[in-house]
Amino acid sequence: MIMEQKLYKQIYQLIKQIVKNKTIKRAKFNDAKILATYFWAVLNDRPVYWACNKRNWPIYYRREQLPTASTMSRRLRTKQIQQWLDLLEQTLKNKFPRSLCRFIDAKPLPIGGCSKDKHSRFGRGAGCIARGYKLYAISDLQQGFVRWTIRPMNQNEAKVAPDLISNLDSGGYLVGDSAYDCNRLYDIASERNIQLIACHRQKGKTLGHHRHSTYRLISRELLKQPFGQLLIRNRTSIERMFGNLVSFAGGLKPLPHWVRTLPRVQLWMQAKMVLFHIWRLNRNAPKTA
Repeated sequence: MIMEQKLYKQIYQLIKQIVKNKTIKRAKFNDAKILATYFWAVLNDRPVYWACNKRNWPIYYRREQLPTASTMSRRLRTKQIQQWLDLLEQTLKNKFPRSLCRFIDAKPLPIGGCSKDKHSRFGRGAGCIARGYKLYAISDLQQGFVRWTIRPMNQNEAKVAPDLISNLDSGGYLVGDSAYDCNRLYDIASERNIQLIACHRQKGKTLGHHRHSTYRLISRELLKQPFGQLLIRNRTSIERMFGNLVSFAGGLKPLPHWVRTLPRVQLWMQAKMVLFHIWRLNRNAPKTA
């Protein structure tokens, strides 16, 4: 609980610094208060209405008035709150320099098979068929997850990747597994001056005689060299980052029963991402004697 409170104090100060007193017309609570209340719920893996009860807060926060659950539900759906979350996440990522090489992969977010969630779908999970969503992400060893999105679990990784790659900073290398070894992705990456390097889709087999992307052929040549082989070996770094995302106090746990439908999962995930970047900032902070 001590670690959660330390994280909350940091996100609370960041919200006060960035969001300040911005709000919508005739609103009783400003955007900073809405976000602070939501982060208290997410940090403790509790529903929003739980955070609207003063008894569930540390005693030194109980003097402040809290919004109701209906107010929270209405305000969290506004575009302005989403913009503040984007700004919070981007501010934390910018505290680190970008890396030359980045990695792309997906993490399943399963839910119960009997759920009535209308947006979730059955798809390939971790070695099985499961129902739920997937976190499709691009990671940077320095900046953390630089691009990500949530989609139903049945969506193919190669079909979601163009949206992530097209919004990525230009330059450098992007490394993925065999799911990303297709001509279209190599061409999309090249438009951002990025060289995609992916494992061979069919090991031991040639590409065939039809036309292939020039950048796919370059990737094949790089994989024959020590540099390309090193990048492929380091691809597991994104899997370790997925592990870090779920392993710290307040990190991502299995999706709770009250986090259903795509907009709520997206909102929940973004709050967890902000907490993850704060945790990484603390871990990489210089130690004092």
